[in-house]
This record gives sequence, C-alpha cells and structure tokens, in this order.
Amino acid sequence: MQIGMIGLGRMGSNMAERLRRAGHQVVGYDRDPALRDADSLEALVGRLAAPRAVWVMVPAGEPTSQTIAELRGLLEAGDVVVDGGNSHYTDDIEHARQLGAHKIGFIDAGVSGGVWGLENGYGLMVGGDDEHVGRLMPVFDALKPAGQSGFVHAGKVGAGHFAKMVHNGIEYGIMQAYAEGYELLDAADMVTDVPAVLDSWREGTVIRSWLLDLLCKALAEDPGLAKIRGVAQDSGEGRWTVLAAVDHAVPMPVISAALFARFASRQEDSPAMKVVAALRNQFGGHTVTSAGTS
Repeated sequence: MQIGMIGLGRMGSNMAERLRRAGHQVVGYDRDPALRDADSLEALVGRLAAPRAVWVMVPAGEPTSQTIAELRGLLEAGDVVVDGGNSHYTDDIEHARQLGAHKIGFIDAGVSGGVWGLENGYGLMVGGDDEHVGRLMPVFDALKPAGQSGFVHAGKVGAGHFAKMVHNGIEYGIMQAYAEGYELLDAADMVTDVPAVLDSWREGTVIRSWLLDLLCKALAEDPGLAKIRGVAQDSGEGRWTVLAAVDHAVPMPVISAALFARFASRQEDSPAMKVVAALRNQFGGHTVTSAGTS
C-alpha cells in the first residue's frame, strides 16, 4: 500500500521504516530537507495515487491543526487522513468535521511504543468509520506487534486518542508506584542491593512489566540514577485524563496523585511545604530548616 507520512522525527521516521520493511511504499515529508522525500505537502500529495492515505505525525495542537488545514485544500474526496500524534480527542472531532465537509475521511490513532516500536511494533488505538479503518488495515497490521493483540478499533472519531489518553494516565500511575517503591527500598538500611530486588521482580511476580524492565535497565546504566535530576515533565495527556475524569465524575486518586507529583518535582523549594513548615513551627514549636540549608 502507498501512504504519505508527514513528520519524520523519532516516531515518524521509525514508523515509516517499519512500513517500508513490510513492503509498503512511503512518501515522507518533514521540515528538515535531509529527511524528506517530497519538498512540500503539495509535492507529497502529488506523488500519491488516489484514493490517497496520509499519516500526520507532528506535535499536537496548532502544528497538527495547521497541517490538516493545508491538507484539506490539497486532498480530494475519498482520501483519508490519519492523525497519529497525541492530539486531544475533542480536536479530532473538529478535524473530522472540517475534512468531512470535503468528503475526506479522518482516523485518529493513538500510538504507543516509543523508540522501541521499530523493532517491537506499535500499540495502536484508532477511532473512525469502519470503512476508513478497514481501508488502512494493511498499514495498521504492518505497524502493530506480531500476534493478536496490539491493535483496537476503539470506536468513532476521537475514541482512539481518548483510549491513548487513558493509557498514558495509567502509565503515570504505574511509574509513580515504581518510583515510590524504589525510594522506600533505597531509604531502608536493611536492603543492601536495591537493583537486585527490582530485578528479582521481573519474573514470576504480579508486578512484572516492561516498565519494570526499563527501570532495571536505567539503574544498570546509571546506578543510583546519579546523572538524572528528580524533575519529571508531563506531556499533557496525564492532565487531560484527570480533567476527563472530572467531566465524567470518575474517581481517579492514583493518576491524579501521580500527575501532581510531577508538578511537585519541578519545585526547587515548595511554597506549599514552606507554609506547612511554618504552621508546624507556630503551633508546635517544630524546628524549621533555614533557606539555603540542604
């Protein structure tokens, strides 16, 4: 099958390579001239035979909206656009409406797998009409891992990115649990080999996972994680998950706490904890730590 790939960064370039290895013809476009096959979106569309399929793999938000707006003027009725970035599901609904006015199909695809996806395959969660998803199945089959799992047609437009949003929220919670467990093990004098404990959990336990494998790999490469500052950013999907939980009145204490822990990690000196320390000193005479003291 022939497909255009817009955005050839770490994810997009690896996805294009995996598709090529499976025998598909990929025409790529990127702002970097060294990466692209076509010099413009117009040139990319011109190299694809109708009905066309174009996969957009650019940052969520305005870059994706601008790209889809440009494609809307270049593509024809019967073509299909796939948004494989981390767009918010409400954006999908608007993009589908805009393209649908020109009889251009739209699929939202949540993609998981990161830098390991080229070799291992990508977890795919897609939303869209049955007709459009069916047409792109050769592409999805090539990108997904081998076996029966790793792909789902989650529902109508928006369902793919909604599912991926919840997936990332769960990821926040799991990573936070591993992080807290690691810190407690490291703080306990009785445990003399924390990495070995974590490594022992990788087989036979109920908490074994790929994330645990990656944690053990990180500790092997950087014992004690001495080269890393304790600051964790959030991609946006964790907070979107929490906001969606509020909208649907779904209690989500673990994922919410994991998100707020990331916010706390960015504070050199927490204003909230200053208030707590000051109040403890005022009502109980508890000692406070002077500013500048480690």
